[in-house]
Amino acid sequence: MCEDERVVLSLLDDEYAREILKETSVEPLSAKALTERCDASPPTIYRRLDRLQEQDLVVERQRLSADGNHHAVYSATFERAVVELESGDLAVEVFVRDDPADQFTQLFEGLR
Repeated sequence: MCEDERVVLSLLDDEYAREILKETSVEPLSAKALTERCDASPPTIYRRLDRLQEQDLVVERQRLSADGNHHAVYSATFERAVVELESGDLAVEVFVRDDPADQFTQLFEGLR
């Protein structure tokens, strides 16, 4: 098993990372909203978000608020993970949803 696979399994074993994935799979949320919904401190949320982003399980986007300010919101891209035991080795395959911006680009390029 490679290091990235170990990190993914570690994240899925972490209650805060799982809560972040569950909450952000429903709607994009700010770190502040995640702090409240996950009942965790801001540093805990930001650490997990960093680790989830490193593995491409969560994406960060900028949202424009009514007052004209921008703030970051996070959305889960994680769909599922498959763990297989083969010839004495564990392998983890992670499936993620395409980023909507990437889907749009692919659609546009397909029209050319």
